[in-house]
Amino acid sequence: MQMYKPAHPGEILKELYFEPLQLSITDAAKALGVTRHALSELVNGRSGVSTTMALRLAKAFGTTPDLWLNMQQNYNLWKTRKKISLLNVKTLYSTEPSFGS
Repeated sequence: MQMYKPAHPGEILKELYFEPLQLSITDAAKALGVTRHALSELVNGRSGVSTTMALRLAKAFGTTPDLWLNMQQNYNLWKTRKKISLLNVKTLYSTEPSFGS
């Protein structure tokens, strides 16, 4: 189980792309074909990466859509694990070997 908090994709976008390229949200939004508001929400962690945004980011920054979607999925899974309890969920099947049976 992942114990550390993964970075939100917006944080990665800001630190690894916007800051080094001295790219403003306004300029990046224009290049991506999205509204400034939508991109600001993503960069500030208030929204997530959609499949459409992943395609746009991949093209703009020479990455893959999978990179952005995997980051978002890891972030979402970490957040959800902190919120819910699985104590009442029973194991129906396990791939773990059963010793002593």
